[in-house]
Amino acid sequence: MIEILSASQSLGNSADKTFLLDLKDHRKAHIMGRLTTHVLDTMNGCPAAGMVVALYRLDGEAAELLKSLVLNHDGRADKPLLEGETLQAGRYRLVFEVAAYFRSRGVNLPDPPFFDSVPLDFGLADTESHYHVPLLASPWAYSTYRGS
Repeated sequence: MIEILSASQSLGNSADKTFLLDLKDHRKAHIMGRLTTHVLDTMNGCPAAGMVVALYRLDGEAAELLKSLVLNHDGRADKPLLEGETLQAGRYRLVFEVAAYFRSRGVNLPDPPFFDSVPLDFGLADTESHYHVPLLASPWAYSTYRGS
């Protein structure tokens, strides 16, 4: 990074300086804590594009909705669910609308479906860490783990 900085300063090129600022912002984003998710549709072997996901902060029995979103073409949120100051130590819940997603793909599910929504409760202890909560889902099974 020092060599790049020296070269950029000697060139005085504003595009090079912009690149350096972008590089610093990118590095900073990877240092601060964040929460991300990703869903893979294991029935069809693809990302779960269009699945609705809700994030809650838990306080005892109370659950406060922080955000609801639709996963992008890659089965991911477009940006971290929480990051920087919004990432606080505590208990959280992600709720994945699995049945609605599979119905939207034309899967004929029973009524009621085996899984309607999949809630995952988890804790965040280190606000400087990256917490990734992936879900592998079908209409009849799911699994999760702490990803990277």
